[in-house]
Amino acid sequence: MSTRPSRPYRRPRKDPVRILAFDALRAVDERDAYANLVLPPLLRKARAAGDLDTRDAALATELVYGTLRHQGTYDAILTECVDRPLRAVDPPVLDVLSLGAHQLLGTRIPTHAAVSATVELARVVLGDGRARFVNAVLRRIATDDLEGWLDRVAPPYDDDPEEYLGVRHSHPRWVVSALWDALGGGRRGMEELLAADNERPEVTLVARPGRATEEELLATAVDAVPGRWSPYAVRLSEGGDPGTLDAVRDGRAGVQDEGSQLVALALTAAPLDDGPDAAWLDACAGPGGKAALLAALAAQRGATLIAGERQHHRARLVARALHGN
Repeated sequence: MSTRPSRPYRRPRKDPVRILAFDALRAVDERDAYANLVLPPLLRKARAAGDLDTRDAALATELVYGTLRHQGTYDAILTECVDRPLRAVDPPVLDVLSLGAHQLLGTRIPTHAAVSATVELARVVLGDGRARFVNAVLRRIATDDLEGWLDRVAPPYDDDPEEYLGVRHSHPRWVVSALWDALGGGRRGMEELLAADNERPEVTLVARPGRATEEELLATAVDAVPGRWSPYAVRLSEGGDPGTLDAVRDGRAGVQDEGSQLVALALTAAPLDDGPDAAWLDACAGPGGKAALLAALAAQRGATLIAGERQHHRARLVARALHGN
């Protein structure tokens, strides 16, 4: 029997930033939710309760989106640091490990702080036993920086170009293959494309025609500038919470990147066969951003949009996006 004095139990400290980030990742994993739809209400609720200030909200946002953007790369690194296949790790544990990996490899958070804060999170949401496992894995990750890990986990380019690009730029292999087939280009062009695809995006709004205007959004949103390509786009150069804008709350405007807006606009310019331009069909409408813009454009032409979606949870998102159209 040991005579060593036992350490008194210390209740884990709750960190609202990391708990919120963990909750958002769990929603994405468990319910196949969209992070851009899950995170804003969580942030608003936490700020209303006084749990987060502006800096905290910015950190929580970076932890969620950064972890998801680089998930493929972090999975490759975790595979080297975990003593079992990742599919054998409980999903909540894997989410905590991914959050920790992003703090260690994708942010300026000091190593000791990243490990300590993530282990504390694990104690709160997973329990002490699994927190020890998290601690051990994160300490292995902390032995190298991101570039060092990429050199270790990505295959040589000449051996497997698609796997190399997928691991280094956190894209599924099939996406790398499809982009290469569609766009061509050599290694440099693909690296630049994949890197750009994973950059932190600006928040872009769409003023749904006939219901809101670009001028209204520019006048009411902070640090707003016109979009580059879509006539209905407004970019929020400093981010912020679009849900605080009246036009967004009312459904007259929405969050939609310019690429998505341009796809909808291109469809409205497609030539028609014989027959009236009276009914438009979006047969795979979820989650509803393009459908909402198409519905507004259709109404201006005296046409009606019919939006279809087989998945129930996506159909609910479509109904919400089309509310008021």
